[in-house]
Amino acid sequence: MTIAFNHTIVYAKDKHASAAFLARILGLPTPQPMWSFVTVSLENGVTLDFLEAPGTIAPQHYAFLVSEQEFDSIFLRITAEHIPYWADPARSRAQQINHNDGGRGIYFCDPDGHFLEAITRPYGSG
Repeated sequence: MTIAFNHTIVYAKDKHASAAFLARILGLPTPQPMWSFVTVSLENGVTLDFLEAPGTIAPQHYAFLVSEQEFDSIFLRITAEHIPYWADPARSRAQQINHNDGGRGIYFCDPDGHFLEAITRPYGSG
């Protein structure tokens, strides 16, 4: 199959702050300007292109598959910045890590309320 995911637009009140937050927490390269966007680069050429939007931002969910070592680093940054996190999307298990499919996962929010997730195993892989 030759179809691959390339990019998505992430709406933000402050595209620079939101892109910097994501890059910092995930340990990614410094976001780069591109046209009217601020771009965060992931593996395989995939980008998250942050764009400022007026009015209310509709929160979206973005999940990131990370290695065990990357998870440890992400978790340390989240706790160091006192960012609330949950083990589940219902936000009923605050300040806990899930162990779904034999891995680890957490949910947390960015400055615009987007619901971010870091997991070490794809769902259904256990």
